[in-house]
Amino acid sequence: MLLVRLATGILLAFAAAGSMAQIRSNAAAIDAYVQPYVRSGNFAGNVLVRKNGKTVFERSYGFSDRKRRIPNTPATRFHIASMSMQFTAAAVLHLVDTGSIRLDDHIGEFLPGIPGANRITIRDLLTERSGLPDINALPNYNDILQHHQTPASLVAKISGHPLLFEPGSKFLHEEHSAYNVLALIVEKETALPFASAIQRLVFRPVGMSASGVDDDSVAHTQEMAKGYAPEGTYDLKPATAIHWSAKTGNASVYMTASDEARWVDEFFGGHAVSPALRDAVLDPSQAVGYGWMKKDDRRFAETVYYMNGRAPGFASFVLYVPQAQLTVVLLGNIYSSAATTIGNDIAALSMGLPYAPLHFRAPAPISAELKTCEGRFRFAADFYQPNAEVALIAKDRELIMRWPDGSVSPLIPTSADHFMDRSYWEEVKIERDATGKPSGLIYDRFKGEVAKTD
Repeated sequence: MLLVRLATGILLAFAAAGSMAQIRSNAAAIDAYVQPYVRSGNFAGNVLVRKNGKTVFERSYGFSDRKRRIPNTPATRFHIASMSMQFTAAAVLHLVDTGSIRLDDHIGEFLPGIPGANRITIRDLLTERSGLPDINALPNYNDILQHHQTPASLVAKISGHPLLFEPGSKFLHEEHSAYNVLALIVEKETALPFASAIQRLVFRPVGMSASGVDDDSVAHTQEMAKGYAPEGTYDLKPATAIHWSAKTGNASVYMTASDEARWVDEFFGGHAVSPALRDAVLDPSQAVGYGWMKKDDRRFAETVYYMNGRAPGFASFVLYVPQAQLTVVLLGNIYSSAATTIGNDIAALSMGLPYAPLHFRAPAPISAELKTCEGRFRFAADFYQPNAEVALIAKDRELIMRWPDGSVSPLIPTSADHFMDRSYWEEVKIERDATGKPSGLIYDRFKGEVAKTD
């Protein structure tokens, strides 16, 4: 019996040692994968991976304050942009659990002055199928961001605008206005400012001590990351300052990566809301709702739950893969679309699935080579901007893509005639004819033909 126990102990020790070696190997691989994004100025922030209830990777990159050279740490708090919707939804679901409101209540019972109030339900708001006009699309939205707001003032901005479609009939785009409305309903039902209500209903019960809602009264200490924006192909600049109160309900939450991971544990573990409401959130038949996106993902061979967000100076991503019990959190203080790609690749790496490391061209192409890339290209009606004509323009040692509205995307060279759009993080490829002149432009899965000259 003693020999059996000794043998069993030795086997367990070897298994534990093997497991730790695998964790260290995966951690090294994750770090190696992230580094090119950091060196190129396309990611700074915190990455956290949890598997089977244990943190297997947590690392900080770059600076929370570039001017003062203050590094990001696990204690750094980041604005999480649209991921904030998870917590507005959670507060509303708490009120549903306690009987204060019902999912099928019409919002006219709470806010009769809103367009279509007697046709829009709480459920429609949560699932972003309300038909409300999007505050972010208003022509004066940039001015709205430059002034202190409240849920009431934000909701007033869409007063008088007609509904875009019949409530509950479809999902059109992310409904920022719907979550402004939900924030106002939370205030009315709790008799508390929204920031205080979220603390009481969501953050404190779960133990999220480093999280809060930025209502413009937050002291921006060294633990609050400053936001940065890409400038040109390789540089960064401070992001335009905004009043985060202008994003109340849809993008005003700040937190640490560990707090987001704690939330995922609590929510998917079944402790944050009642089982019936949790099932409604996880219902895969609706791709969007309650602050989550859901899809049957071929890469991970199951339904996964994720959310991303971008706001001036910040980008965020969270992914939960149920069968693997895998959580990936990225909170960053560079405005970039790369966070989603990084997060999905880290999940694949952690599960032993294929992923594509990022490689930048070194040395970078000289200006004369970039000049040969210039041209105008027209895309078809199914492109992101239907029938758009875009131009590739070389300037010094940078190549930019100019869109029809005059905005530009810097293109990062990855190999000969291959680039990455730094603004939208999409692959770009130039096709050439037999003479070496550009004959077409591949952008993501779309192909643009050389535009005819008049």
